[in-house]
Amino acid sequence: MTGEDGSPQHTAPAAPAHEAGAATTAPEIPAVETQGAVRPHEQTVVPFRSAVRAWFGISLQTFGGPAGQIAVMQRELVDERRWIGQRRFLHAMNYCMLLPGPEAQQLATYSGWLLHGTPGALVAGGLFVLPGLVALVALSAVYVAFGTTTAVLALFAGLGPAVLAIVAQAVVRVGQRSLNSPALVALAVAAFIALALFGVPFPAVVAAAGLVGWVLGRWRPSALPAGSKAAAADAGPPPTISDDALHIEPPTARRTVKVLAAGLLAWGLPVFAVVLVTGPQSVFSQQSGLFSLAAISTFGGAYAVLSFIAQQAVSVYGWLSPREMVRGLALAESTPGPLIMVVVWVGFLAAFRQSGGLAPWVAAVLASLLVTWVTFVPSLLFVLLGAPWMERLRGNRSLSAALTGISAAVVGVIANLAVFFATGTLFNETVSVAAGPLHLQLPDPGTLRPVALVTALLAAVLLFRIRWSVLRTLGVCAALGLAAGLAGVPLA
Repeated sequence: MTGEDGSPQHTAPAAPAHEAGAATTAPEIPAVETQGAVRPHEQTVVPFRSAVRAWFGISLQTFGGPAGQIAVMQRELVDERRWIGQRRFLHAMNYCMLLPGPEAQQLATYSGWLLHGTPGALVAGGLFVLPGLVALVALSAVYVAFGTTTAVLALFAGLGPAVLAIVAQAVVRVGQRSLNSPALVALAVAAFIALALFGVPFPAVVAAAGLVGWVLGRWRPSALPAGSKAAAADAGPPPTISDDALHIEPPTARRTVKVLAAGLLAWGLPVFAVVLVTGPQSVFSQQSGLFSLAAISTFGGAYAVLSFIAQQAVSVYGWLSPREMVRGLALAESTPGPLIMVVVWVGFLAAFRQSGGLAPWVAAVLASLLVTWVTFVPSLLFVLLGAPWMERLRGNRSLSAALTGISAAVVGVIANLAVFFATGTLFNETVSVAAGPLHLQLPDPGTLRPVALVTALLAAVLLFRIRWSVLRTLGVCAALGLAAGLAGVPLA
C-alpha cells in the first residue's frame, strides 16, 4: 500500500493486538521497500505527511502528565500504527529519562527523529508543544482579565487542591519505579531533607545524588539493583518497520559540532536580542536566563523542573504567589502538552505585571512565546545531539549508576514540591523559620482553608482509591469549587 506521496506505507491490523479478550497471533511483518541503493539513514519508511498528521493527533491527546503522554505514544506508535517496536521505544524512553527537561516531549522528538531524521524530530517536538501553548496563553488571558470574579476564583479554588493529590500520586509512581533498594530510599529521603529543611540549591542536590550513585555503582554495585527489562521489551506487538530501516546517523564529531552550533544559535540569538533591547534587568531577560537554566540543569522530568521553577518564580523573583503557581499547574494538568508548559503561565503573568513600557497584553504574549522557546529549544538540542550516541551512553555502567542516584533523588524533589504546594494551597499564611543552616516554611494552623482541605482529600480518594483519570478528577474538583463559591462558602 502506498501513501499520498507514493512512499510505501504499512497499516496496522484492524483490531489492536492488546484488545482484551482477543485471541491474536503475531501478524506477518511486511518487508520495507526501498528504492535504489539508498543508505539506511536516508530511507523514508513512513510518508512524512502521514507522520505529521499522526503527531498532530497525538498532540491533542497529551493530557495527564508524563505518564499519560508516554502511554498515548505507546498506543499510537507501538500498539496501533506499529511504526516503532517495543524494544526500540523503551530504549528511546530510557535515554530521554536521562536528559534534563520534559521527558515525554523529548521522547516524541526522539521518535520523530527515528522516523524522519531532523525534520521529523522538529515536527514531532514542536507539535507536542503547540496545543498547550495556545491553550495556556488563552487561559492566562482569561485569568488576568477576569481572575477577580467569583466564578473564576471558585474554579481555581477547586483546581488548586486537586493538584496536591496529583503531585502525591507522582511521588508514589516515581518512587515505585526508582526506589528498588534501601540505599536509594535513603538517597530520596536525604534529597527531601536537603531541599525542605536546609534550602540546599536544586542543582547541588542533583549533583550530589549523581556522585553518590556513581560511588555506589563503583564500590557497592549490589546497592543499585538493575532489574532486567528484557521481558517488557519483547512484550509489544511486532513492528511493521524493522529497526534496521529506521533513521540512522553516524555519531561523528563533525555532526555533533554542526548540530551544537545550530542549536546554540537558535537559542542564543533571541536571548541576545532580548537583553540588548530590554536591558539585562528586564523581566524578559530574567525569564530568558531562568528558563534556559531550568531547561539544561533540571534532571528528573517535569515535576523536578517544576520544583525549581516554582521556587525561583515565587520566592526569588516574586512574579506570582504560591497559590497562583498552583493554579498554573492545575491549568497545565488540564490542557494538552507537557506539564512544564506552566512556564507560559508564569511568563504571561510576570510580563503583564512588569511590562517595561510595552502594552501589558503585548508584553505578556511576547513573554509566553519567549519562555516557550528558551525552554524547549534545549530539549530538542539534547535529543538531536545525543540520539546517535545513545547506544554508547546506554552501555556506560558508571553513567547508568550516577543517573540511578539522580532518579532516586528526584522522588525527594517531587515530595518537596508537594509540601511547597500544600503550604501555599491549604493555608493562607506561613511562618519562616531560620536557625543556623535550617530554613523552612511552616503553615499557620489558624489559617487553614476548609474547602481546600476537603477538595484535596476528595481528589486523593478519586485518584488513589477509585483510580479516576487526572482530567476527570480535575473536572469534579473544579465543579466542587464552583458550587462552593456560588453558594457563598468562604474560599480564602
